[in-house]
Amino acid sequence: MFDKLEAVVDRLNELNEKMSDPSLYERKKELEELSRERSNIEEVVKVYLEYKAVKADINEAKDILKNEKDEDMREMAKDELSEKEALIPNMEEELRLLLLPKDPLDDKNVMVEIRAGAGGDEASIFVGEVYRMYQNYCRSLGFKTDMVSISEGDEGIKEVIFSVSGDKVYSILKFESGVHRVQRVPKTESQGRVHTSTITVAVMPEAEDVDWELDMNDVRIDVYRSGGAGGQSVNTTDSAVRVTHIPTGVVVANQDQKSQLKNKEKALKILKTRIYDAMVREAKSEVDEARKDLVGTGDRSERIRTYNFPQGRLTDHRIGLTIYSLDKVIEGAMEEVTNALIAHNQAELLKGTDE
Repeated sequence: MFDKLEAVVDRLNELNEKMSDPSLYERKKELEELSRERSNIEEVVKVYLEYKAVKADINEAKDILKNEKDEDMREMAKDELSEKEALIPNMEEELRLLLLPKDPLDDKNVMVEIRAGAGGDEASIFVGEVYRMYQNYCRSLGFKTDMVSISEGDEGIKEVIFSVSGDKVYSILKFESGVHRVQRVPKTESQGRVHTSTITVAVMPEAEDVDWELDMNDVRIDVYRSGGAGGQSVNTTDSAVRVTHIPTGVVVANQDQKSQLKNKEKALKILKTRIYDAMVREAKSEVDEARKDLVGTGDRSERIRTYNFPQGRLTDHRIGLTIYSLDKVIEGAMEEVTNALIAHNQAELLKGTDE
């Protein structure tokens, strides 16, 4: 481990030297890549240097106990040694975690899609509640959420797409992808029977131009008249836009805005993110196949969580987590759930380094 840590220190010094070159700021792509790499290893080096300082204090205290005759000095050295040695196990564990292979997507912003599944109106109502849950949670973390597209039903929301931006957004939300199941008595149920409905959540890392650039020659754009109930522009102008990625067959339609240009921009943003996400999931599936115990973020058909309202219970089936504070979670207090998923994934990665 310590050979790796010394190599990380050397790499940080190398990056600092490269970034001191004024001409680097003329090469935007290289600058972004180097800045991202430096940001990822700065914390490792900081903790390692603190660790080395503590080890130096321990060695100094041991030298005093070995050579010093003065009892007061020896007593102070004993206290120092006891205090510093107690810090070492936690610092070494932190360093092991910091040295785990980094998911290169963890720093990215995301686009989240929530769709109603089985259960009719009850599923649509739950889409709206989960959307609010994520909004509140993201707000508590200092993240910014922006609506991209929404399709409302008679009750609730059929589908909502929104973006989330902030510090390491994907690292926190990436385990939310999958089928979320809700069990409760619907408002329309007269006999008090519990019904089960489902929704699907997809958390997709947003693609940057340095990752992958959409070739517009591969895209067909069609415009058509907006449909559905609405204001003056609905059914009167060709403002709705449908974009098709010809090589993959991915289609995105958007008619949220009165402006054809804004609908086109949103549709292309969703299209680019969906295609990039599919590329990412394909690559991840090959890696995850080798480690079945990892939480994973690829299988959108997997039932990952149940929200049981009559019992106030939330269960995450992937890691066997059950908590009885569903009322708080659904209002956005998701820390216990997301922290448990992250910790489980780290523990499995640590097992992999020990094998």
